[in-house]
Amino acid sequence: MLGDLVKNRVDSKKPRVEGLTFIIDKFQSLDKESFELLSPFIDTVKIYGALPLLVPEMVDVHVSTGSTIAEFAILENSITPLAKKAAEVGFDTLELGENNVDLLPEDKKKVVDVITSQDLDLLWKVGKKDPRHQLSIEETLTKIDQAVALGSKKVVLEANEGLGVGIYDEKGSIKWNFVGALTARYPPNTFVFEAPFESQQSALIAEFGQRVNLAEIRSDAITSIESQRRGFLSKSVFGVSYLRKDPEGGPAAKFMYYIIKTKYPIDQSELANISHLPRRTVQAAIEELKRQGLIIERNSLDDARKKMYHPMQSDWL
Repeated sequence: MLGDLVKNRVDSKKPRVEGLTFIIDKFQSLDKESFELLSPFIDTVKIYGALPLLVPEMVDVHVSTGSTIAEFAILENSITPLAKKAAEVGFDTLELGENNVDLLPEDKKKVVDVITSQDLDLLWKVGKKDPRHQLSIEETLTKIDQAVALGSKKVVLEANEGLGVGIYDEKGSIKWNFVGALTARYPPNTFVFEAPFESQQSALIAEFGQRVNLAEIRSDAITSIESQRRGFLSKSVFGVSYLRKDPEGGPAAKFMYYIIKTKYPIDQSELANISHLPRRTVQAAIEELKRQGLIIERNSLDDARKKMYHPMQSDWL
């Protein structure tokens, strides 16, 4: 009835590389006919626990393990048997994480080699489940750098229950400064954002568009997410603010941010001249704003030795 109003998906044919939807299977009831109807909107099903309920191949949906079982296998020196068994029974992807283990880069490489030797895809998950033991922005970026270097096609950002973990604060709101720091270094389509709550899903779609990759999606939320990807609003949209927070820190960082927002692109010398602040203060403020993900540093088109500063914007689309 509303076909003329619906936006087409940019990447409608599977296997998609953007706009991915990863749903979770906790053995809830979903009949075969309903799943076949919803399958065009699903890219991967992640099976919880150790006993897989495999999804038939005919619906063209990949099947992934969760990261917990892989962590257990690593701790028990059993990653090779796990990878072989996963390939044998029909899994497409193994999800890896470091919630309970901290692996050295060379150990990660060995694990990746074992998984890829079985013709399995790998997804590296970054983050800790415990709200009391969270990674800093710099620690998160270091883990992401390692995952990308090891060939992970996407990097999953841990959210656990969506409260006080990763990019979410204790109320479940998105810490846009955190997100900005990540997307300042990597394009948003590098990430698969775990988003357990509808408000989080709506905010990320509103910010990054239909091609944003989402995970931890319940089966009863599939149609809502697909509708939002196609341009229809969710009821949660009306209660979500997408405005980033003001910069944190001292007056110098806030002043630099104001100048960069109003005068960009601008280099460090111009910032010092306008602000009348010492060069060292200007440089420290720039580094703080970069750490918070509020500005981007780019080479000047006129002089490659110059660095130009821009405010962070969602212009990747």
